[in-house]
Amino acid sequence: MNYELQKDNLAERLLELAAKCGAEAAEVYQARSQSRPVFFEANRLKQLESAQTEGTALRLWRDGRPGLAVAYGSVSPEALVGSALALSELNEPEPIELGSHSQTIYPNVGQPIGVEQLIDWGKEAIAQIRDDFPEVMVSAEWDCEMETTRLVNSLGLDCHYTDTTLSCYLSAEWVRGDDFLSVSDGQTQRDRLQPEEVVRQILQRLAWAKANVAPSTGRIPVLFTSKAADMLWGTIQAALNGKRVLETASPWAERLGQSVMAKALTIYQDPEAGPFSCPFDDEGTPTQHRVFVQNGVLQNFYCDRTTGRQLGTTTTGNGFRPGLGSYPTPGLFNLLIEPGTKSLSDLINLLDNGLIVDQMLGGGGSISGDFSINIDLGYRVKNGQIIGRVKDTMVAGNIYSAVKQLVALGSDADWNGSCYTPSLILEGLSVTGRG
Repeated sequence: MNYELQKDNLAERLLELAAKCGAEAAEVYQARSQSRPVFFEANRLKQLESAQTEGTALRLWRDGRPGLAVAYGSVSPEALVGSALALSELNEPEPIELGSHSQTIYPNVGQPIGVEQLIDWGKEAIAQIRDDFPEVMVSAEWDCEMETTRLVNSLGLDCHYTDTTLSCYLSAEWVRGDDFLSVSDGQTQRDRLQPEEVVRQILQRLAWAKANVAPSTGRIPVLFTSKAADMLWGTIQAALNGKRVLETASPWAERLGQSVMAKALTIYQDPEAGPFSCPFDDEGTPTQHRVFVQNGVLQNFYCDRTTGRQLGTTTTGNGFRPGLGSYPTPGLFNLLIEPGTKSLSDLINLLDNGLIVDQMLGGGGSISGDFSINIDLGYRVKNGQIIGRVKDTMVAGNIYSAVKQLVALGSDADWNGSCYTPSLILEGLSVTGRG
């Protein structure tokens, strides 16, 4: 696929045409993806699909004024350049932030898997779940996706890479009279999925949910499983964003070198870890391993080129586009929370009277850190044992305060999207619910 991006020469034609029309600088960002999802519904194979998308974004500067235009599918170079130039007339001049003089072809990462294997994995997983719980209805999606990215500009930058990932998502629905329960889990890997591990997680949750019990309320310890814990880190990512620091929206803007969370917590970025890879950001800067919090002490923020310059530093290789039609802005890739030494069972055994949060309804907290979430799937723990599922329960608190009150950190870290996090127990949160 990366060969096709080079072969069509669209990027070179766009740069040449932009220069002829008076642009002093220009860049072309191309993205193509191909996926072959397999869908199961109500325990049976439902459909196979094949989807391919491609898009091209042209960003240029004429008289210092930026213009950005996007096209999907086939592209008319003249029309795309014309749109970008027209938009540039509406913008104020700005510094040109481009990388230069680097031509890098990164090796393809990951291996594609055939549809037949995806179907076999799906059938096997559903059969294993229904062996133990024949009354549940299982839906699933299995996919192999290839993504190719190329970035070329008028200053000599030309880099591209292809990334292949496998993913699966299973959802088991259990209806018992008026009681409806949905347990879901998923996995993203490089060259092979492990359906037996996803099945084990779902079977464990179904077993824990056989009985419904009243929740404990008040300020009690709360255990976030690795699947639920990434809600906490979304707010932390926002606090580490250099743009939020410039806006003084981050509560950590003046806290570099100071303790901001429990000493057991270390948070870092690794662009080569796990099932995702990203050798360069959307500005062509090589991505890098970077520690943001070391043993609870704030070490770094992350920036794109513009934000780094405004902060008086430099880019950290974190300039990413939220969408093809967006300008680069600070973003994280592969955020990892260093795991602890205790298994999930060990964490549960630590709770005399507590709550486990495994699935939530709605999003997490804002940049302020305050949050209030409804628990979609949670369990009550008494004397170190799970005694049943809780319903109609909410957890509220402040994330910045909670990460200072860490009780224990699990060893069971797992990927949720591009966030790698273990389970953990926090104090200082408020639990409310109906008996």
